[in-house]
Amino acid sequence: MSTKRNVLGRGLSALLENAKTDITSNNQLEAETKVVGAIANIEISNIEINPFQPRTNFDENALNELASSIKEHGIIQPITVRKLGYDKFQLISGERRFRASQIAGLTSVPAYIRIANDQTMLEMALVENIQRENLNAIEVAISYKRLIEECDLTQEQLSQKVSKQRSTITNYLRLLKLPVEIQLAIQNNDISMGHARALINIDNTEKQLDIYQQIILNNLSVRETEDFARGAKTALTESSNNTILKKSTKGNLSFEQLKVVEDLRSVFNAKVNINRETNGKGKIVIPFKSDNDLKRILDLLDA
Repeated sequence: MSTKRNVLGRGLSALLENAKTDITSNNQLEAETKVVGAIANIEISNIEINPFQPRTNFDENALNELASSIKEHGIIQPITVRKLGYDKFQLISGERRFRASQIAGLTSVPAYIRIANDQTMLEMALVENIQRENLNAIEVAISYKRLIEECDLTQEQLSQKVSKQRSTITNYLRLLKLPVEIQLAIQNNDISMGHARALINIDNTEKQLDIYQQIILNNLSVRETEDFARGAKTALTESSNNTILKKSTKGNLSFEQLKVVEDLRSVFNAKVNINRETNGKGKIVIPFKSDNDLKRILDLLDA
């Protein structure tokens, strides 16, 4: 009976197994360029924490939230490790993701692998990668973040290397602070960079997700999304710790209808919205997070 092996590719596999690519080695292989920027799944048990990591305190609730997100969506940004020896790695960046992955019960994590003497090549590879035309905004943002964190660059230095305004780099980096659902939507081209820029300017995660749902459900343009973000076409009603988002162009809901929305949200444990046209027509929208969540809602409708 044959056993399946996790094939990394000839170049990457050879470099990982070769002692000359250990961080303690002064040698450098010609094939080393093949590994820069490559991602491999690394066993968590083979990764040690960087003893020089300046950050020692991690918010437990935030880690648990990140762990739940990783269970549902996976790891969007791979961690970065340096190769110490065969099957032995040291964490360079991404300790929050690393710790949350452990909480989530993962046994391996995707990682960028740094090898001996690859600093200059990594910088060149990332800068070259950013110039590609088919990168989505999240991929660009991750590359910017890696250049800053791993190549010890300031945003000003980075702006000079990639010939971009510093404000442009800042806006890309801010994308990585958006909720995971929105980051995935950017990666999948479900929303554009223009939509994302509008969402960045909202400092409330719940509002970001509410408006994101409106973009998807109502196929909002960038201009409409910006209007939502500025509050020009939104009305927020606070009740029972729920924020109800409505488009004023579709008619305001009456007090009774707002109460219905509250009741539906309680029943379905979801952010139910009523979108009402000025002529009285409309629809009830019940979003779901996964196939299991959809089944739960359908079971409630059948009850």
